[in-house]
Amino acid sequence: MNAPVALVTGSARRIGAQIVRTLHQHGMRVIIHYRGSQEEAESLAAELNQLRPGSAGLLQADLDQPAAVRQLASDALACFGQLDLLVNNASSFYPTPIEQANDSDWEKLIHSNLRAPFILSQQLAPALREQQGCIINIVDVYAEKPLQTHTLYCMAKAGLAMMTKSLARELGPEIRVNGVSPGPILWPEAGQMNQQAIQDATALKRSGEPDDIANTVYWLATAAPFITGQILAVDGGRSLALQGS
Repeated sequence: MNAPVALVTGSARRIGAQIVRTLHQHGMRVIIHYRGSQEEAESLAAELNQLRPGSAGLLQADLDQPAAVRQLASDALACFGQLDLLVNNASSFYPTPIEQANDSDWEKLIHSNLRAPFILSQQLAPALREQQGCIINIVDVYAEKPLQTHTLYCMAKAGLAMMTKSLARELGPEIRVNGVSPGPILWPEAGQMNQQAIQDATALKRSGEPDDIANTVYWLATAAPFITGQILAVDGGRSLALQGS
């Protein structure tokens, strides 16, 4: 009953679901957050609770709505009565060419990628402080070097990177705050035309797996007590090519 508790946003599918599975496999209780992927979320929760009854909770919230984010924080604490780890994984991603970007794009990309992680960190800091817990933000290699026609997304992730460092100073010593910056792991579901070129630009000449991110999150959360304010690139060396471009 005293197993650590983790809230992972956007964890019904893809990388978020693998993070949840990995944390659960290592004995944590998990809270699965989803926005629209109800069927996948319920299936994942059922799978984990079958393995260990009462070990997985399920919460729905639209992270574009600040009031819903605050309610998510409250509901997360009510699930198991404590919180040891917050993983801000949920993210919106799509191009916003300068001629087409509008107010709705600002709301969708800034709220989910930046404002929601801040609100959750703010609301859950007291509970995390009680547990000497940590926050892990899923950033992006494009937080440092921009992706063509994705200005709003890159701005939001750059803000998340700075938030990671700033909160590490503000919330220490009780709470550690770090980031994981994925490179080519899972391609966007809408497709990406230059997949081979991106893989060729990595030092390892290949894409990674969701396990690469999930295992890094687990390591930062449980085996890196003297690391805070850092953003670890898990990108097969993709950022090396970006730095040289």
